[in-house]
Amino acid sequence: MNNTHNLQLDHNGRLRHFLTIEGLSQQLLTEILNTAAGFTGVTERSVKKVPLCRGKVVVNLFFETSTRTRTTFELAAKRLSADVLNFNAGISATTKGETLLDTLRNLEAMHCDMFVVRHEASGAAHFFAQHAAPNVSILNAGDGRHSHPTQAMLDMFTIRQHKGDFTNLKVAIVGDIQHSRVARSQILALNTLGVPEIRLVGPRTLIPAAAESLGVKIYYDLCAGIQDVDVIIMLRLQKERMATGLLPSEHEYFRLFGLTQERLRYAHPNAIVMHPGPINRGVEMSSEVADGSSSVILQQVSYGIAVRMAIIAMALGNNEAIS
Repeated sequence: MNNTHNLQLDHNGRLRHFLTIEGLSQQLLTEILNTAAGFTGVTERSVKKVPLCRGKVVVNLFFETSTRTRTTFELAAKRLSADVLNFNAGISATTKGETLLDTLRNLEAMHCDMFVVRHEASGAAHFFAQHAAPNVSILNAGDGRHSHPTQAMLDMFTIRQHKGDFTNLKVAIVGDIQHSRVARSQILALNTLGVPEIRLVGPRTLIPAAAESLGVKIYYDLCAGIQDVDVIIMLRLQKERMATGLLPSEHEYFRLFGLTQERLRYAHPNAIVMHPGPINRGVEMSSEVADGSSSVILQQVSYGIAVRMAIIAMALGNNEAIS
């Protein structure tokens, strides 16, 4: 993955594209978190804008639907004073046979500065980055089963806001690990930031065969898996990516792996509960947990704007020197 690493950074080692957590240093991830912390106060102002990216054009290039991710990217760019174009792939020329490269070239001809790419194919954001003009940045907003790096970073920011130091934490990621691009990015980020114990919890059919090579512990029992942990990250069942037969039923899944108040007692008393959304209530967790005092799910959404502001500002600021 050295090529990906080099592709993401400019010749000075600064962020140019943001495609994956893999290959990025602890120092750079910490810089993103620190920059995001500086943006959290912007939402509390009467005028919720800073002029850092005034005159820049950011395109949300979504070939796969996601209201939450697209909306937070749009808000983040607008709060940096950038102009934003939302590209609806469902009614675009790609449905008429235009290639991804043609789409990129046509949008570049409109003098856009950044593309936020979400695509059902793994590697789509990397493809754009490999072919983008030197003064254009590409951010990965989710590609297939591969990566969702900005979601992972907003999760890391949420953990840091509530727990401070990463180096004493036990973190459990629960659910559909097999099909989750979020889980892959979270594991990479947690390892890079120095979390000593990462647990993957779920049915055998939803845990990747080579998962232990990622430096994690595997649990097939929820109560054992969350015993004494500080952070529980629940994942959505990726039913749209699943083959049939991996689960008997959603009801059975909730009976065995759904997080309830009773099961939450196995975790550390001050444990926080997270979820990248959208939540399937009564499948991944009960409403009592989702809306309870341990839940920081809505805070994840709020922090997502500041984290995406940080990544947009860093990438566009570094590309200023390139142009």
